[in-house]
Amino acid sequence: MSTILVTGGAGFIGANFVRHLIEHTDHSIVNFDLLTYAANPESLEDLDSKRHQLIEGDICDAERVSELLAEHQPSAIVHFAAESHVDRSIDGPGAFIRTNVNGTQALLDQALAYWSGLEGSEKENFRFVHISTDEVYGSLALDEAPFDEQHQYAPNSPYAASKAAADHLARAWHKTYGLPVIITNCSNNYGPYQFPEKLIPLMLINALNGKPLPVYGDGQQRRDWLFVTDHCKAIERVLEAGQPGRVYNIGGDAETTNLEVVHALCDLLDERVPSSTPRRELIEYVTDRPGHDRRY
Repeated sequence: MSTILVTGGAGFIGANFVRHLIEHTDHSIVNFDLLTYAANPESLEDLDSKRHQLIEGDICDAERVSELLAEHQPSAIVHFAAESHVDRSIDGPGAFIRTNVNGTQALLDQALAYWSGLEGSEKENFRFVHISTDEVYGSLALDEAPFDEQHQYAPNSPYAASKAAADHLARAWHKTYGLPVIITNCSNNYGPYQFPEKLIPLMLINALNGKPLPVYGDGQQRRDWLFVTDHCKAIERVLEAGQPGRVYNIGGDAETTNLEVVHALCDLLDERVPSSTPRRELIEYVTDRPGHDRRY
């Protein structure tokens, strides 16, 4: 048994990862989360309080992070904490720079100070896993092969740029200081506890309530969809066997257009929760997002 510090563990992917570790490992979890709008502490309420501790706080607060590391002596840090919604990053990029860039740098600094004080196997086995996104790579043409770990960074939104910056910082802290950092870049996640501003839960909720289903542009943007539990299994594997300094891309091999996803949701709901009119009729095409990537 060991203790793992998870940042952002009350958010969508973080909460699923915390639940996965509690259900499938012997680890104890210290969950450090700012509890902003996208956090959902209720998704964690049923967890054993002896193995999971939710602490409200900001990764930019270096003193608080240092205190947590000294008190709980984690064997690893898994860093999910981030602002993650592209539309919000377009409207207010400053919050994304603060959390995703400055916050990651502050966390790396405190992790380095903590790791430098460890000795023997505790120092050798410590890991800092930085969770990132495929959006740092920009957009693919329809005939291009999928992203791999050597693909050039070309972020197109403020969100993607902030995550790319965080990735570069994480890599630099490994190369310059030796901190055992591992970076993962995942494709579009979906599953339990996802905040309803994201595509799948938004469409489900609106469709169930007979509200319009807003689809950007022509709906032909292509994404590789990844079930969040599969992502969590992959992160656990990286934590166990990943090599410091390496990047691991995590995908679902389930590429489809946004419109195809919305059509599938409408058809499934029509089958399971019948309504007077087909839910595809609720689809409304809206002005495309600025800088919208065509394909991940």
